[in-house]
Amino acid sequence: MRAVRSDSHPDDGRGEFESFYQASYSRLASQLHAYLGDRAEAEDVVQEAFVRAWQRWSGIGRYNDPAAWVRRVAWNLATSRLRRLTVAARMLRRHADPQVVPELSPDHVALVAALRTLSDRHRRAVVLHYLADLSVAEVADDLGVSRGTVLSWLHRGRSRLAAHLMSDDHRR
Repeated sequence: MRAVRSDSHPDDGRGEFESFYQASYSRLASQLHAYLGDRAEAEDVVQEAFVRAWQRWSGIGRYNDPAAWVRRVAWNLATSRLRRLTVAARMLRRHADPQVVPELSPDHVALVAALRTLSDRHRRAVVLHYLADLSVAEVADDLGVSRGTVLSWLHRGRSRLAAHLMSDDHRR
């Protein structure tokens, strides 16, 4: 977050923004971590979204739900990063020896692996609804689709996650 001078005018919105940031950061970072599968990347995109919100706080602070604006920016940044990482991974596979990355807990690995089997839109709907605790209507609004579409994506996402996680259980 950009530093604000201590001699700033008291009405600059700093206190309000800091309260908003404190109340919203952890939840959004957790959502994006589940989506991206990488805590550091998630924290980076969330920080960037909050920086952008701070730069526009005089307007965004008056929104009914400024967290929705920050969430949408963070998700857009995350999607862009996933695309860039996919391209970079392809390049690395072509030009470098594969490296082993230390794994986290088995449950975390299973969940991330299962989420990666979903399409981007199904994964996003599942993460927003189940991990971010957004209602179906809020997910629909965030994604710019109908409530029925979200319900369909959630149903398909749950089915695919269950099938993937059940097949993993049988392999053990």
